[in-house]
Amino acid sequence: IEVFLEPTCPFSAKAFSKLEALFSAVGPEKMTLKIRLQSQPWHTFSSVVCRAVLAAARHDGLNEQTRLNAPWKVLQAVFAHREAFVLEKHATGPNLDQSPRDVLRLIEKLSGVPVVEAFQEPSLDVDLKWHARYARQNGIHGSPSFMVDGLLAADINSGDELSVWLDKMKLA
Repeated sequence: IEVFLEPTCPFSAKAFSKLEALFSAVGPEKMTLKIRLQSQPWHTFSSVVCRAVLAAARHDGLNEQTRLNAPWKVLQAVFAHREAFVLEKHATGPNLDQSPRDVLRLIEKLSGVPVVEAFQEPSLDVDLKWHARYARQNGIHGSPSFMVDGLLAADINSGDELSVWLDKMKLA
C-alpha cells in the first residue's frame, strides 16, 4: 500500500490518522505501507513541510531506529497542529507572517525532531523531485491518494471507515 499525503491537507490528516490502525489490522506479514509526499502549491507551506519530513531522516545525530521514526513523528506533529501550518482560505491570516525558518522551528518544537540543519541539505531536492515525479507517473494529482499493489485505487478516500479500506484494498 502506498499512500500519497500532503502534510498540511485536512483530508490527508484524516487518512494519516487511520494508518496505524490499518497496519495493525493487517499486520506486517501481509502489508507493506509506504508514505509518499504529494506537495500541493495551494497549501502555501507545503513544500517547506514536505522537505522537513524528508530532512527528519537525515539528521546525523540520530540512531538508526530514531532515524526511521523521525519522519513519522514530524507528520504526526504537523497533522496534529495543522492550523499552525496553513493560511486561512489559502491566502490570508496570521500565518501569512511566518517565514520558512519559523515553520521549521515550529516543526522542531512540536515534533522534537531536529530538521532545521538537515533541511538545508542540497540533495533533498533529489528526494522531493523523486516524490513529485513518482506521483505524476502513477496518475496521482491530489491527496490523499492510494495505490494498492502498484495500481491507483481511486475509490479509496479519507472519509471511508477502516473496514471499507480493508475491503477495497482486498485485505479484509
